[in-house]
Amino acid sequence: MSPIFDVLFGQYSDYATYQVVLEIVAVLFGLLSVVFSKQNNILVYPTGMISTAIFVYLLFQWGLLGDMLINGYYFLMSIYGWYVWTRKVDADHVTPISYTSIKEHKVSVVIFMATLIFVYLVYQQFDKWTSWTAYIDTITTAVFFVGMWLMAKRKIENWIYWIIGDLISIPLYFYKGFTFTSLQYLIFTVIAVYGYLAWKKSLDNNLQTSLK
Repeated sequence: MSPIFDVLFGQYSDYATYQVVLEIVAVLFGLLSVVFSKQNNILVYPTGMISTAIFVYLLFQWGLLGDMLINGYYFLMSIYGWYVWTRKVDADHVTPISYTSIKEHKVSVVIFMATLIFVYLVYQQFDKWTSWTAYIDTITTAVFFVGMWLMAKRKIENWIYWIIGDLISIPLYFYKGFTFTSLQYLIFTVIAVYGYLAWKKSLDNNLQTSLK
């Protein structure tokens, strides 16, 4: 094998083949989910649920509790988001894309702080403060928890949280030895930027239409 291949994928030599296959499948469905989210398509949720369910299983096997909690939360919030996105606000319209209100910003802060405390207690309980990555996991978990909640509410600011969390996760997952997942977050970052621009264009068009 070439040195580059060893650096990128050598860590998989210790994993069972089915685990590698499952990670690739989870990554593919995760990418589909983000693409559908960018397109403001309800399929973001079923594809995302498949991805997160697989990752919950894999991360439990690998002992990465913080990451497992993130994906477990994604799965539950996907159910909520699926409901919100299909709920009609009147006879003809479903929940639209909108900006986050002051109240929702305050709720976001509460979710962020509550997540930090929750993950800290979980890591403390299972004695997972064994590496500096655990501290980064705590922060990214809180960032992603807020992002997922805002996405379920169809708030455009969700993309900002995704971009921040993705940028942190790219080197973090590579350091942990999960190259496919690291590459997934790299692609997530690019899609998230385009997602924000697409949602903003849609939101601006809707605001202009409402003013006419």
